[in-house]
Amino acid sequence: MADKRLTTLDIRRKKEEGRPITMLTAYDCPTARLVDEAGIDIVLVGDSVGNVILGYDSTIPVTMADMLHHTRAVSRGVRRALVVGDMPFLSYNVDRVEAIRNAGRFLQEGGAQAVKLEGGREVAETVRVLVSAGIPVMGHIGLTPQSVHQLGGYRVQGRDAASARRLLEDARILEEAGVFAMVLECVPVPLAQRITAAVNVPTIGIGAGPYCDGQVLVTHDLLGLYGGFTPRFVKRYAALHGEIGRALREFREEVESGRFPAEEHGFAMPEEELPE
Repeated sequence: MADKRLTTLDIRRKKEEGRPITMLTAYDCPTARLVDEAGIDIVLVGDSVGNVILGYDSTIPVTMADMLHHTRAVSRGVRRALVVGDMPFLSYNVDRVEAIRNAGRFLQEGGAQAVKLEGGREVAETVRVLVSAGIPVMGHIGLTPQSVHQLGGYRVQGRDAASARRLLEDARILEEAGVFAMVLECVPVPLAQRITAAVNVPTIGIGAGPYCDGQVLVTHDLLGLYGGFTPRFVKRYAALHGEIGRALREFREEVESGRFPAEEHGFAMPEEELPE
């Protein structure tokens, strides 16, 4: 795998050349290194860190301090992939000066190469301002988790003619504003296909079907690190929740039974060197 760092131009060229784009999340250095070494194109430091790592019920409590902390860790583990930092709730919504300052911190302090923000036409002017300031921006439309209360829950978006038309218009508006790519989350397959054909920037789907220019999943979902409910759009490529649980129980049992540590797990020294 080449060590050349991917750029936003490389991501756009993949759409032009018909080559699928891969994106996964990471929130720490070891996971980021694994994702990068697997040849994934984009590593997203998602505000999903709130749900996945920090124990929140939504992404809304996640702060800039949280995101910068995890973005720095991820950036230290990545050599090839494009690192995108997710701008958290209210970090870009209040005013554009603050949006530039916060987005710039992802690049300057976090080591990211781009930022992602949620919304369509309502954030278009913010996107323009950030791009004008030299900050690459990835858009995100459809189900936008930071607006979950306004949307009435985690629901598929764009299922009727009016909302579908609005999403298509939002995609075109974001393209015109300067995004280099956009995430389509929980969008009906035919609508995602229509949007992908209508814009010249790459679309990256999550729960949006096979016709997007790329796909993204939360790495912890892909690896099966959780038991219980799995979203419809997730494919589990491993079942690590059960395997990790088995290993932890085996450790407990071996300590309790005296089988660990064994002789090979300790360090010897000459008897005469022991103090009286």
